[in-house]
Amino acid sequence: MEIGVVGLGRMGANMARRMARAGARERAGGARVVAYDRDPAARKALADEPGVTCVEGLAALAATLAGERVILVMLPAGAATEDTLAELLPMLSAGDTLVDGGNAFYKDSMARALEMSQRGLRYIDAGVSGGIHGLAGGYCLMLGGTAKSVERFEPFARLLAPAPDTGWLHCGPSGAGHFAKMIHNGIEYGMMQAFAEGFALLAAREDLEFDLGRLAETWRHGSVVRSWLLDLSAEILKDDENLQRIAPVVPDSGEGRWTALESVELGVPTPVITMALMARFSSQGKSDYARKLLAMMRAKFGGHAVSKA
Repeated sequence: MEIGVVGLGRMGANMARRMARAGARERAGGARVVAYDRDPAARKALADEPGVTCVEGLAALAATLAGERVILVMLPAGAATEDTLAELLPMLSAGDTLVDGGNAFYKDSMARALEMSQRGLRYIDAGVSGGIHGLAGGYCLMLGGTAKSVERFEPFARLLAPAPDTGWLHCGPSGAGHFAKMIHNGIEYGMMQAFAEGFALLAAREDLEFDLGRLAETWRHGSVVRSWLLDLSAEILKDDENLQRIAPVVPDSGEGRWTALESVELGVPTPVITMALMARFSSQGKSDYARKLLAMMRAKFGGHAVSKA
């Protein structure tokens, strides 16, 4: 059982490791992984991993894999994925299966699935969650595509998931996997914002002398808000309760925007997710102009003082 992995960043490299090490976890044997990344350092980091063969190009990867090939692409959505697929597709043959594990926009994935099918290729849009902890704990996989395509990838999904029969799902036809991951990330935005706001309120009551790390740890046991995000928050606050070394800037990677736009298209209200997205925009300085204008309006109508930059 062999699979190609293209893209050996934080996610792709650990997914390659997890599949190769699967036999040691008392599963039905590991996979032979043929891996490629354009960065030589990324390839070098996996060079000594048993069960993983690193190659120096996409042509070598395609040539090394035998039979009906399965190739997992773990690259950022957009140009990185598009350029790689443009180079890889002429090297593939009818019956090969291409799995896109990047956070692509689901409508793009639907269009790509049609293009792949016209070439006789199988295509899966795979939403992947698990981050840097997936190597040890497994990955949650949301798969979109035909039943035959998912059946071809199933042995690898069972190796990547937290357990062979849990943590992965054939969500539906092409586009369903990336749509599910988009909504997953929108929910993530809202949950993170709620925890952040709650702990900010607690930190503001200095007179009550909260030990935020210990309180977060207490909530982890028996509380209705216990979750992995709370686990991470407890770890963070235990080490650095004041967060003085951290800039108050939160990037957004795109899925939250797509979720908010989808809610408008469908007419389904998502105020929590949308406001969490707006809070991230604000942290990036994108509300500074509006705040300056607000200050000047107060000064004009009420003579209020304006703080100078």
